[in-house]
Amino acid sequence: MPPRGHFVCEHLENISREALEQHQFQSIIRAYVRRRQGVYALYRRGKLYYVGLATNLRARLKTHLKDRHSTSWDRFSVYLTIGDSHLRELEALILRVVRPKGNKQKGKLTGSEDMRRRLARDLKQSFQQNLLEITGRYAKPIKDEIETKDHQPPLAGYIKGRLKLRARYNGKLVRAQVRGDGQIRFAGELYESPSAAARACRGRASNGWTFWEYERARGDWVRLDELRR
Repeated sequence: MPPRGHFVCEHLENISREALEQHQFQSIIRAYVRRRQGVYALYRRGKLYYVGLATNLRARLKTHLKDRHSTSWDRFSVYLTIGDSHLRELEALILRVVRPKGNKQKGKLTGSEDMRRRLARDLKQSFQQNLLEITGRYAKPIKDEIETKDHQPPLAGYIKGRLKLRARYNGKLVRAQVRGDGQIRFAGELYESPSAAARACRGRASNGWTFWEYERARGDWVRLDELRR
């Protein structure tokens, strides 16, 4: 049994289509993929032609011997997976990166945020700030958790809106929220710094930057300290 955490558990690569067509071979190959799910790739003269996913690889490969792709490939690869919960997302990622000739559709990453708008906004803000600094009309003060002249919360210099926080303590998941002004709301109280909020949770002095995690992207939780890097 494959170790936990593995997604691809078995694979065959660069196999001739004759293994699916000739009777003395097809029963062996088809037995490997019968009722198995995964990703497959079709090749033509050494070049990738088509990528797909299937919950029944045997049936899908058999179909490609007769459908519109039948004369366009001569070799194939299969990657058998444990479960099928991420198959469509994996297929979409492959299609967006490789864009095989035989695939008409571009992969859709339905659960992923397109960061181009955010990039355009941040580039514009960076350009405007640099322009003002170069012309001497504006100089943004450097904010630091230890020494801040305007006494703003440390997180104010790293965020642009509200932020969700979480941490694991005593086997439980605790949550907090950073307000737009950088203050942290935890258990109904406001705290000026991550360390103060962590101390309120743990009852002793703690490094809040390593205690708390924030959601960098949907489902991608990382330590709060990543904001300062």
